[in-house]
Amino acid sequence: MATSIQLEKIVKRFGSHEVVHGIDLAIDPGEFTVFVGPSGCGKSTLLRMIAGLEEISGGELRIDGERMNEVPASKRGIAMVFQSYALYPHMSVYKNLAFGLETAGYKKAEIKQRVQGAAEVLQIEPLLQRRPKQLSGGQRQRVAIGRAIVREPKIFLFDEPLSNLDAELRVQMRVEIARLHQTLGNTMIYVTHDQVEAMTMASKIVVLKEGRVMQAGRPLDLYNAPANQFVAGFIGSPKMNFLKARLAANDPSRRTIDVAGLRLDLERPVEARDGEELSFGVRPEHLQAGTSRAGLGEASVQLVEQLGGATVVYASTADGQPTTVLLDGQRPIRVGERIPLAFDPAQAHLFGADGRRV
Repeated sequence: MATSIQLEKIVKRFGSHEVVHGIDLAIDPGEFTVFVGPSGCGKSTLLRMIAGLEEISGGELRIDGERMNEVPASKRGIAMVFQSYALYPHMSVYKNLAFGLETAGYKKAEIKQRVQGAAEVLQIEPLLQRRPKQLSGGQRQRVAIGRAIVREPKIFLFDEPLSNLDAELRVQMRVEIARLHQTLGNTMIYVTHDQVEAMTMASKIVVLKEGRVMQAGRPLDLYNAPANQFVAGFIGSPKMNFLKARLAANDPSRRTIDVAGLRLDLERPVEARDGEELSFGVRPEHLQAGTSRAGLGEASVQLVEQLGGATVVYASTADGQPTTVLLDGQRPIRVGERIPLAFDPAQAHLFGADGRRV
C-alpha cells in the first residue's frame, strides 16, 4: 500500500540562519510529487529532512500519520537516488544491486529474486555481469535506481538524478522514471530545477522560493492559474512575457489597462486600484501573429529561431518592451519585419507590484 507524507510547519536552521520557513504540505499515497525551484530555494534540504539525512529544526514530519522527526533514516522505509551514481567500480551490476541486501543479512535466494525483479523492471537484465565502466550514463543511472528498488521501500526520493545526463538521455530517463512510478505505484518525491521535468512527470508540483512554498498543485493548474508572478515565470517554456502596465479604469462599467502603448479592455474583475502599476503576463504560445479582438499592436522582430515544428520570434513592442512569441510550424518571418500581435484575453494574467495575481 502506498504511503502518505505530511509536513507540518517544517523549519530548517543552520545556526541562527533559517533556510526553510514553516512549510506545510500533504503528499497523498502514490503521488509523484516534484519539488522545483531555482538553486538555493531549499528543495534538496527539504528532501533530505524527509529522508532523515538532515535534522528537522522545527515542526513535524509524519509518514502514514506517525511522527518521524527522531526516527533514523534507516527506519523510515525510504530509498534515495542521488545525482551521483556512486556505484562500486570493482563490482558487477548484480553485486552493486545485491550488496546492500547482503550486508543487511538477506538470504541468497531472496537477494536473487529481488535483483532479478529490479533488473526486469529497469530492462537491465543483459547488463548484470558488466562493471560500471562498461555502462553508459543512462545505464548507470538505471543501476542506481535499481539499488533503491531492491530495498522495496515505501517511498522513493530522487535528488536531481538526471543532471549528469545529456539532453537526449534526460528525455529517455524521464519517460522511464514515469513508467517506473506507474509500475510500482509507490509514493515518490523528485527534486529538480528543470520545470520541463516537473511538468512532464509530476502528479503534483511544489514550487519553492527562498525556503517557502509559492504554490502547490497539479501541473496544468499551475500553468493555467499561477498564484503569483514567480510561479507564472517559472512554469512554462519559453517563459511567460511580462509587460509593464497600468490600471487605467476599474469599475463595473469599464475595466481597462494601458500596456505596450495601447489601452485594452478587460473582461474580468481586477483586485487593484485605478492608476496602480501592474505586470501584464501572456505566454509566448498564447500570442498569435495576426489580428483579433485583442492585440498588443505591432512588434518589431529582433530574432527568429526556426525549430522545424515551431518558430520562436523575439520581438519588441511599440514602447520597446521585449516579447517572445511561439508559433506553430514554420513561419516565413524575417528580422526587421513588423508583425501584429494578438491574444485571447482569457489567457492573459495581471500581477500587482508585490507579485500577487490580481
